[in-house]
Amino acid sequence: MTRRAIVVLPLWFGIMLAANSANAQQIDLSHGGPIDITARDGIEWRQAEQEVIARGDAKAVRGSVTVTADRLTAWYRKKGAAAGAAPASTPTPAQGAVGEPSTEGTEIYRLQAEGHVRIYTATDQAQGDRATYDLDQSVLVMTGRDLKLTTPSDVITAKDDLEYWPQKHMAVARGNAVVVTTDAKRVAADTLVAYTTANSPAAPGKPAAASTGGKSPDDPLGASGKLQRVEAFGNVSVRTPTDTVTGDRGVYVPESGMARLAGNVRITRGQNQLNGAEADVNMKTGIASLIAQSAGRVHGLVVPNDQTNKSLGNDPAAAAVGGTDKKPPTSGPKQ
Repeated sequence: MTRRAIVVLPLWFGIMLAANSANAQQIDLSHGGPIDITARDGIEWRQAEQEVIARGDAKAVRGSVTVTADRLTAWYRKKGAAAGAAPASTPTPAQGAVGEPSTEGTEIYRLQAEGHVRIYTATDQAQGDRATYDLDQSVLVMTGRDLKLTTPSDVITAKDDLEYWPQKHMAVARGNAVVVTTDAKRVAADTLVAYTTANSPAAPGKPAAASTGGKSPDDPLGASGKLQRVEAFGNVSVRTPTDTVTGDRGVYVPESGMARLAGNVRITRGQNQLNGAEADVNMKTGIASLIAQSAGRVHGLVVPNDQTNKSLGNDPAAAAVGGTDKKPPTSGPKQ
């Protein structure tokens, strides 16, 4: 019978496993130097499986990124081994070491966190019950309760799962997904895809501000990236101080403050309802306008005594409908 090698290391023993070297950015564990793993209750080093398990207030630190959880599992391999390849031969103990296998020539390619997971940098933070970080793909997938991704420009929450692609500057939230910007703008949908601006790491010999468009390195938006675009799919809802606008899909651009919704669009203000194929919502002014297609009409139900009509003037329907001759802008949600 083959004996599985398990080494239990002392409490709060730190291990350093090397990985591909590059400049760190946002919550990106695929960049940086060695990963330092510590734990309160102990660390198991399973040589045959080529994995390390840390239990009890476990922490993994790489560059500016920190991962904390009840339990951390890291899988490593021989450097240069292709993803999905068979595990390399069991490492032999380092020369002069007693009971501690050597990690020379190895790299971590996957990290899994379980229980009270929190992953953060100086500007960004993600949380959930369970998280898996694929360092080859540079993608973080979080599941469980209270899923949340917080950046200096927005907060994204979800019920089913939350993906974060730092190198693509993209986050995907599924299941009752909601994004709320720092200026209280809110977009909800079954699925949300949020894109942020790219911030290249500073070139050698140049100050960090050069990589953030001239912003100070202490500027959190310059370090993390600014929310650029939100795409929404399924049961889309956009709220203004007076209106709730719903549709099948939509796009929101924070810089312009404009949101475009399409497919079974409904604008609700108090007891008033307006229905159409598409709508533009100015999130800065709070004005929502239906767009009538050339081959269709818009439909409205206006309750004369509704108090919200005071903000609409003498003609509530005309105030909220863009008019049959209004042409939609060229940009819009992806089909």
